[in-house]
Amino acid sequence: MTDHDEPKPAFGQWLMAQKDRSDLVGQLAAGAVVDRRFPRNGDPETVRKHLSAMQAEDDMFAAVDDAESDWLSA
Repeated sequence: MTDHDEPKPAFGQWLMAQKDRSDLVGQLAAGAVVDRRFPRNGDPETVRKHLSAMQAEDDMFAAVDDAESDWLSA
């Protein structure tokens, strides 16, 4: 990392910024934006725990997996 690189945003914040995507990650992000209890500063595991508590559908967990890969490579 060089001096001019910005620190990576928290996963939750990064995810919410993906709300305009046309895939499952975008659907997950759009839901996160309107969920007042969404862990905005959470890591991927915190987001998974939140989804589990909300009894989210399996495809949303797959979306977290995809989003985590994208976030890590950003």
